[in-house]
Amino acid sequence: MKNYILAHDLGTSGDKASLYDRDGRLIGSAFYGYETEYAHTGWAEQDPDDWWRAVCLSTRRLLAETRVPGAEIACLVMCGQMMGCVPVDKSGRAARKAIIWADQRAVEQDRWLESRISKAEVYHITGHRVGASTSLCKMLWLRDNQPDVYDAAHKFMEAKDAIVARLTGAFVTDPSDASSTNLYDLDTGGWSARVLDAAGLDAAQLPDIRPATEAAGGILPQVADEVGLPAGTPVIIGGGDAVCAAVGVGAARPGAAFTYLGTSAWIVLTTERPVREPDFKTYTFANVVPGLFCPCGAMQMAGGAYAWARHTLGAGDVKAAAELGLSAYELLNGQAEKSPPGANGLIFLPYLLGERSPHWNPRARGAFIGLTVRHTRADMVRAVLEGVALNMRVILDAFRGQDAPVDAMRLIGGGARGRLWTQIVADVYGMPIHRLAILEEATSMGAAVVGGIGAGLFPDWSMAERMNPVAEVITPDPAAQATYSRALPIFEAAYRALVPVFAQMGE
Repeated sequence: MKNYILAHDLGTSGDKASLYDRDGRLIGSAFYGYETEYAHTGWAEQDPDDWWRAVCLSTRRLLAETRVPGAEIACLVMCGQMMGCVPVDKSGRAARKAIIWADQRAVEQDRWLESRISKAEVYHITGHRVGASTSLCKMLWLRDNQPDVYDAAHKFMEAKDAIVARLTGAFVTDPSDASSTNLYDLDTGGWSARVLDAAGLDAAQLPDIRPATEAAGGILPQVADEVGLPAGTPVIIGGGDAVCAAVGVGAARPGAAFTYLGTSAWIVLTTERPVREPDFKTYTFANVVPGLFCPCGAMQMAGGAYAWARHTLGAGDVKAAAELGLSAYELLNGQAEKSPPGANGLIFLPYLLGERSPHWNPRARGAFIGLTVRHTRADMVRAVLEGVALNMRVILDAFRGQDAPVDAMRLIGGGARGRLWTQIVADVYGMPIHRLAILEEATSMGAAVVGGIGAGLFPDWSMAERMNPVAEVITPDPAAQATYSRALPIFEAAYRALVPVFAQMGE
């Protein structure tokens, strides 16, 4: 009997291979990095051959370190970065470098598409705003600017699907990755004929959509030695990283949700229907769990804003922490705790790199509002933490306004390590926060659940809740909650008042 699931998380900085047993225990992991190329302003590309090399090397390293024979692997399952564009030939090899999610070059294609179909109609069909970052506009850019590559492509794939094709020869995707392309109809569960027609594309250019838990096929004999696994080892299709993370935190049932608090931050819900927000503040993925959806709202700078505060407001803490053998954030948290909830009336707008949800404004800028001579460094540091939480509350309220109930909010990511920030999030959200036992393995864990169900090792989607239980529940403090309820409308009004100023500065 085969006892292990090999989960690959094909991320932006590298590929992480993780090994789980049939009881859901993490046995070990191995990481292999690769680079992103920024050849021009707004461009972001990666070499799929680097992805392939990382998958092969991380697999072989992991099996060697854990001393688990390849013959014991019940399945390999993939998850990975979303919203990319990888043109591949009939052998599954990439015809050029991949245009990844961060790429913004397709501005003209975005404008052209809007002349043929309204953004509101595309949002209603696909659950996503049309924009230069979408897979659809990236395909159109290739058609307009590299027609030889475009014409030679057999299929246009997402990152994990390109690796699955090279492993198995099957050109497939799952609903979660399909729904990140701007070409997927959330209501029908297939490629949208309306959007394809408006864009002048053909569904034959796209992979077949199949359940995330289905096996695409077995590892081909000609690549088995390179990968380090026996030929025929089942390859489960898997899902997009953001959606797999929802499974990995145990939020795979309607009403469950999680907040990821890392360099950026996002809220993901699990619902029985798409959430179509009238101002397009949020977007919706199809779930890897059949029949469910993952509405999402993501902001640009969360931990990134705190890192900025560490460098600019806490330079002395960085030096002191190094001498004491501590994290600079521990000392910075100590500073923030000297300031009361509400930071003595100081508001921080955390828009240091523009903003995605809820404003979708690349010209937005960061700002301290209400700064006076009596404010201290402690107030400024606390205001940064509160500003991130307040922006996430605006995203959460956008979901609530569309009757998307949340009965529990789980918290993961590096920001969840700090007790102070976790308490601030609970107070700002006005709901208990469930901090999980494992804070930074959600994506690979979710992929492992997908693979375990597909291979018959796991009974159902609740497996993740047993793999990663709630370690602590942080409840809101009523007085702090009241303070943040008064601060929230000021926070929102401050942004609205500064929008024309941001536009002038951008010019």
